[in-house]
Amino acid sequence: MSVSVTFGEDDLTELAAETAGRLAAEGVPQALASGDPTLWGAEAQAEAAVRLGWLNLPHTSRELLPEIGALVSRARAEGLDHVVLAGMGGSSLAPEVITASDDVPLTVLDTTDPGQVRRALADRLESTIVVVASKSGGTVETDSHRRIYEKAFRDAGIDPVSRIVVVTDPGSPLEHSAREAGYQVFLADPNVGGRYSALTAFGLVPSALAGADVERLLDDAAEVLPLLSRTEGNPGLDLGAALGAAAAAGRDKLVIEDGLSEINGLPDWIEQLVAESTGKSGRGILPVVGADPGDAEDELLAGIDTDGVVTVAGPLGAQFLVWEYATAVAGRVLGIDPFNQPNVSESKENTAALLDRAELPLGTPILVDGPVEVYGELPGEGEAKDLSDVFTRLLEAIPSDGYLAVMAYLDREAAFDAPYAEGASFEEMTDVWSGADAATLRGMLAIRTDRPVTFGWGPRFLHSTGQYHKGGPQNGAFLQITGAVENDLEVPGKPYTLGRLQLAQALGDLGALTGRGRPAVRLHLTDRVAGVARLLAAAREV
Repeated sequence: MSVSVTFGEDDLTELAAETAGRLAAEGVPQALASGDPTLWGAEAQAEAAVRLGWLNLPHTSRELLPEIGALVSRARAEGLDHVVLAGMGGSSLAPEVITASDDVPLTVLDTTDPGQVRRALADRLESTIVVVASKSGGTVETDSHRRIYEKAFRDAGIDPVSRIVVVTDPGSPLEHSAREAGYQVFLADPNVGGRYSALTAFGLVPSALAGADVERLLDDAAEVLPLLSRTEGNPGLDLGAALGAAAAAGRDKLVIEDGLSEINGLPDWIEQLVAESTGKSGRGILPVVGADPGDAEDELLAGIDTDGVVTVAGPLGAQFLVWEYATAVAGRVLGIDPFNQPNVSESKENTAALLDRAELPLGTPILVDGPVEVYGELPGEGEAKDLSDVFTRLLEAIPSDGYLAVMAYLDREAAFDAPYAEGASFEEMTDVWSGADAATLRGMLAIRTDRPVTFGWGPRFLHSTGQYHKGGPQNGAFLQITGAVENDLEVPGKPYTLGRLQLAQALGDLGALTGRGRPAVRLHLTDRVAGVARLLAAAREV
């Protein structure tokens, strides 16, 4: 089964057809299929020349299958049934979707939250195998996870060489250190960027270890591949033309809905692909995941195996390839380089500078509302009375063509520990939630504005929408949430703990946002459970 792309509006159908026809007349489908790096202009050519390997992955990645199969057999024989993936961005999002869709368990560590990492460490260490995945080989989060697991294994009398597998690019610092340590190393195609790496070793190795059928994934991608060189009946061209032309015409908020199908969680992967690829030079497409579509004129609803203004249906492997192709096409329509990420390094550099300081510059709260401290400069006049007033001010500060981004540097899995009462009202549930879901705040604020509200777990979103926040249209308002750490975790061989790193990442990104003059407020929870409950209660009062 291949991928189908259909449109639910006549105007969009005409716009997409007109744009696709123009691209076909320019020879774009054939040029892209052949890996022509000149498609995005002279400035992008050097980057594109080493970023188009994803077009051949349905075939070239098959070379990895025998070695992956041998690794899986060895892990099964040794009873290693708890697979942990330490990776960020493209190194974690695709395996998360693949394993969720195949309904096989995978513990994903794309966080610096000490509580979340401690929970993974405490889970069946004796039967754990860890995949350390980093394209650059220098990702600070992944390096921290590796160091922590190495120590945990040694402390338990387990040789890390038998439990750690590395996925990286050829020649990276991680490859060199991993080979010196004796770890098994899988090398990914260096001509594929991180967010286009779903069908490389980054996607395949951890997914196969967890039990997913990665050969079928490649088969489904290979089936759609011949269509991507056509001028007609090309789902990637049709989708890319629609996304790019709609955004150029002002519909640049892409609301993505996940249908009830065998695919589970694809919107989170699309979010990174589209936001990081297009959000630059003051332009871009903002994916909005987990939101109900509104009536805003700048929204475009995309349904994954479900009805939308744009509907994309088909198996996961094929969808990966079609969305990658479409994003590259949309980049050409918008006149941007879809393969670079010029603003991602800002927050990384800010974080590194903060970690070098003796103390983090926390500042003085402008307001304390119970277990919530408020930092920053509030938009509007006068002092805020309480947390509800803070929310109101931020919502009012969203431009008419803008959005609000909620960014939570918390334990994203702790929320699932909360009890659920069938049929209970929201007010009743708020009273009993002990680990209340901070992501609920997004929905509560969204119903109080006609503008899109996005939600991201930090530092995970820094490798995704973080590029759009800084490089895309400067029309966002930002609400950052941090929390006190009760049980921190040392990073062996480093002068910082995970908790300090997590807070430095939050402050570093906040500095990059406020440096652009955007309204941005940090809410610090002095007690995480009580703090989240207070956030939800205050949002009800807006």
